[in-house]
Amino acid sequence: MISWANYHSHTQYCDGATLPEAYVEEAIRQGFVAYGFSGHASVPFATEWCIPDARLAQYLQEICKLKEQYHRQIQLYLGLEIDYLPGQMDHLKRLLHGHPLDYSIHSIHFVDSFDDGRRWNIDTSREEFDAGLQGIFHNNFRMAATRFWELTRQMIREETPRIIGHLDKIKMFNTNRCYFDENESWYRNQVEETLQLIQKTGSMVEINTRGYYRYGQSDLYPGRAIVSRIAELGIPVVINSDCHAPNEISNGMPYAAQFLNELNIHKVMILHDGIWKSCPVSEKGIEIATPKA
Repeated sequence: MISWANYHSHTQYCDGATLPEAYVEEAIRQGFVAYGFSGHASVPFATEWCIPDARLAQYLQEICKLKEQYHRQIQLYLGLEIDYLPGQMDHLKRLLHGHPLDYSIHSIHFVDSFDDGRRWNIDTSREEFDAGLQGIFHNNFRMAATRFWELTRQMIREETPRIIGHLDKIKMFNTNRCYFDENESWYRNQVEETLQLIQKTGSMVEINTRGYYRYGQSDLYPGRAIVSRIAELGIPVVINSDCHAPNEISNGMPYAAQFLNELNIHKVMILHDGIWKSCPVSEKGIEIATPKA
C-alpha cells in the first residue's frame, strides 16, 4: 500500500485554523494511513500560540475521543510539539501526569531572553528576529546561532526526543544568506557536533516541509547539506508538513521524498500499528507493508 502519514499538525487549540476533526476528515479523504496531532505544548509564560494550561486536558481528551471514533478508518495518534526551555520542563511534565502521549516532537523556538525577561522567539517575524539578534546578541549572528545549537544539544541530552522538529530553524530568515553562509566552518562544526549526538541517542530528525510550501523555499528543514550528512550517519528521518490547516496536511511531501531520494535516503519512519517502522518512500508516497491474508 502506498500512502502518506503526517505527525506534525496544529489545530485551533494552539495556532491552527480549525478543530481537530476537520484534519481527520481530510486525512481520510486523502487516503492517509496514519495521522498525528502535535499541538504546541503549554509553556510557563503567556504566548499567543501555545495550548493554554487550562485547555491542555481538553485537547488530550478530544484527540483520544477521535482516535476511538475513527479507528476503523484511520490510525490517529496523540502527540505534542514541546518547546525545550532549560530548567522549566517540569511545568509541562506536571500537566501531563497521567496522560501518556503516543509520541512527541521537541523543538527550539525560544533562544534566551531580552533584558526585560521576555523570551526571544525566533519563529515569528523578521522584525522580532532582528530585535532579538540586536538586543540579546549585539547583532552577532554567529553568537546567536551557536547558542541555538547549544540549546538543541542540551535538549537532546536532557529530553532524548523521539522526534527533533525543524532542526535548523535558526536559518528561517536567512534568505539570500543575509545573515550567514551555511558552509562556514564554525556553522558546519555546530551541525556536526549535534548530528553526532543525535546518532548516539537514536532520535529521529523531522524533514519539515512548511518553509517549502508556505514561503517558497527550495530547501527544507533541515537543509540539503545537513540531510546529506544525516544519510551518511544513518540517522532515521520522518517527513512532516507542520500543517496549520487541513488543506496543508500533505503539502510538500512528494517534494520532500524526492529531496531525500536524491540524497540517498530511501526510507522514512512512520508510526503505524502503534510502533515506529522504517518504510520505503518515493514521490508517490510511503510504501507500507500490509499483512498477508
